[in-house]
Amino acid sequence: MSVRDSIRILIVDDHEVVRIGIRTLLANSSGIKIIGEGATAAEALEQTTKLRPDVVLLDVRLPDGTGVEVCRKIKADHPDTRVVMLTSFSDEEAIVGAVMAGASGYLLKQADGERLTQAIRDATEGESSLDPRAAGTLITQFRELSAKQGENELAALTERERKMLALIAEGYTNRAIGEVLHLSEKTVRNHVSQLLRKLGFQRRSQAAAWAGQRRLELPKPE
Repeated sequence: MSVRDSIRILIVDDHEVVRIGIRTLLANSSGIKIIGEGATAAEALEQTTKLRPDVVLLDVRLPDGTGVEVCRKIKADHPDTRVVMLTSFSDEEAIVGAVMAGASGYLLKQADGERLTQAIRDATEGESSLDPRAAGTLITQFRELSAKQGENELAALTERERKMLALIAEGYTNRAIGEVLHLSEKTVRNHVSQLLRKLGFQRRSQAAAWAGQRRLELPKPE
């Protein structure tokens, strides 16, 4: 592969020994070329604009700012540039922040050359790479966030809507729901359409699955 076809890398870390280590790890990686280095957030932004790297290997913590904020700015100004975050420890807040900022990968600095190289290649191909420890943290965080959002959405429903949702989860038809709640089938149909819009679902099956996860209580017979 020619130099022109190589994946062009910018390394940003405030510790010189880390930059040297990364250069050493990538020295024998075919198709990867290191085109610049930086030690601060300001240098990261300046060098990215000047050199237009394909991938920025970016430290999470920099002396004049956070890598997450730098990542956000890089993605805003240079959408085609990929960012792979590097850190010496698993920081839950930083992991979630990096992903939300548009990072294509999140690796611990203990990663070996093969994993780092693969993360770079994945990034250029539009894929994401997460250190297994980071991935576990991220999944937990998003599950908690999803649960919290679900609780908020559920709290916004009226008592009748919650009853209706519970019946939908149990597979009740509009007619059957009407019989339980003493409503006409047409009224139920209108309420169900409104309920789906309120929850942001397109299909009844989506609402059923969502409600099933929350184990809503069925309305008691009157």
